[in-house]
Amino acid sequence: MIDQLIYSLSWTQPECLLAGLALALAVLGAYLGDRSAGLIAWIAAAGITAAGVLAVMFQTPEPQYVFSGALVIDPFSASMKALMAFAAAVTLLLASDHFSGSSDKRFEFGVLALLSTLGFFVMASSNNLMSLYVGLELQSLAAYVLAAFRRDDARSSEAGLKYFVLGALSSGILLYGASLIYGFTGSLAYDRIVENASSGNVGVIFGLVFLICGLAFKMSAAPFHMWTPDVYDGAPTPVTALFASAPKVAAVALLIRLLYEPFGDLLRSWQQVIIALSVFSLVVGALAALVQTDIKRLMAYSSIANMGFVLMGIAAGGQAGAASALMYLAFYVPATLGAFAIILAMRSASTPLTKIADLAGLAARRPWMAVVLTAVFFSLTGIPPLAGFFGKFYVFRAALEAGLWPLVVFGALATVVGAGYYLWIIKTVWFDQPGPAFDKASGTIMVVAAVMTVLTFPVLVVGLGAVEAWAQAAAAPF
Repeated sequence: MIDQLIYSLSWTQPECLLAGLALALAVLGAYLGDRSAGLIAWIAAAGITAAGVLAVMFQTPEPQYVFSGALVIDPFSASMKALMAFAAAVTLLLASDHFSGSSDKRFEFGVLALLSTLGFFVMASSNNLMSLYVGLELQSLAAYVLAAFRRDDARSSEAGLKYFVLGALSSGILLYGASLIYGFTGSLAYDRIVENASSGNVGVIFGLVFLICGLAFKMSAAPFHMWTPDVYDGAPTPVTALFASAPKVAAVALLIRLLYEPFGDLLRSWQQVIIALSVFSLVVGALAALVQTDIKRLMAYSSIANMGFVLMGIAAGGQAGAASALMYLAFYVPATLGAFAIILAMRSASTPLTKIADLAGLAARRPWMAVVLTAVFFSLTGIPPLAGFFGKFYVFRAALEAGLWPLVVFGALATVVGAGYYLWIIKTVWFDQPGPAFDKASGTIMVVAAVMTVLTFPVLVVGLGAVEAWAQAAAAPF
């Protein structure tokens, strides 16, 4: 028993690092008070980065099953953890800068971000329904508090309450689906479920549908997106940046592992549900974003539409489908973080601004901000040679190879509609009459924005082939 525990701990050093660091920083924060908030945020960002590096170092071609098979360490989980660590660390850097001169500066932010990232890591490595739920709730409970981080702000409190109530509902749906699967297969472990699920038992299919619906809420896929606009709008902007990046990767990783491993033989059954979610997300995200006047709410609907493209890749099935979804995520995360870096820089007289109209004539006031915003929105639109174009290209190709051409048509139409609201913002930035100047952005925001802009040019940075090879290696277990 001791040997098994030591073996398991040796393969889960990234998770142990995050858990231990969260406990240590909680004690440090309790001792030093809120004046240590900036220091704790930087230490947490460094710890999350180190955990991501460890996850990549500890991957092996052959999967390693730890804690009696509850978790699995393989190339897929390592790749997902690296991407999630990148997103979480960047948002922590943005948060440390955002809260440094604010009355909301509290040391708990870094601790909660660490615990949420720990939940992401467990989700990526989950190998049974119990660890799936533990990882999901670990990141969700921290996220509920982060959404309501501004205790004296009614909008932030409302965002946290809505997220908590609807999150509890989605957890109930997910648990009901898990109970059905357990009842009809007699096991929580994926390798045992696959032995009993291949017969296509109706009860198992019903349970799987409930599981998918619960996970669709976590990735804000329509029609389970109702929490997204209000939470994105009410939560502090660094928290919104976190919600728009790392949890999406974690939910997608969990969904891919769940569908492709224990339920891979039921492709024709769950594929219809994923296609429906993809279509709903594309339509709702694209059309609702057209009428938004607040850029954070627009980013919320943009994230819904982008999840529709990711679901398109998942619906294609097989290694090609999984790899295309992972490539889309790898291109989506830097563009989204770059957009939120600019939103954080939208301040006038130390007051945050979030209206699209506030961006009028930004090119004349802050040319560097205009260039960054143009690059990241062109990438999200899918204009070559930026990263977003290649993300859409790969998911479209995977869907066409799977014979899902009607879904590709929906995706193409959603891309055209999405170009409308992205280009509207770019027109506002470059051609409208300038308004009041923004405050000078901090060095941290400028560096993050610059790095994210560079990452929207994958051909110039690491080469498109390297990103494709990374995605193919991550999807190799499927």
